[in-house]
Amino acid sequence: MLVGRFLGWLFLALALVMLVRDFLTWAQSGHLAFITMGELWNRVSPSTLQLAQPAIQRHIAAWLWEPVIVSILLQPAALVFGVPGVVLAWLFRPRTRRPAGAR
Repeated sequence: MLVGRFLGWLFLALALVMLVRDFLTWAQSGHLAFITMGELWNRVSPSTLQLAQPAIQRHIAAWLWEPVIVSILLQPAALVFGVPGVVLAWLFRPRTRRPAGAR
């Protein structure tokens, strides 16, 4: 429960960092362009991005790369981090306990 909540908030923080980066770039250049997940991955670790495609196609499923993974890599990084962050933070939110006789 605590790990899920932590991961949700971590993903939300990463999404916020990506949005701030995108808007700072917009303020400097005058052109709003969101960094895609594939571009971010390529900047952080290009060698692992190049190894991911053959590894997924050979060891998991060949059909998974082209429609699924490529679609995710083309999405804005803020969205890729933000959506799972919201879902995890909501699913693992702290819940208040009700008294035994209350409805």
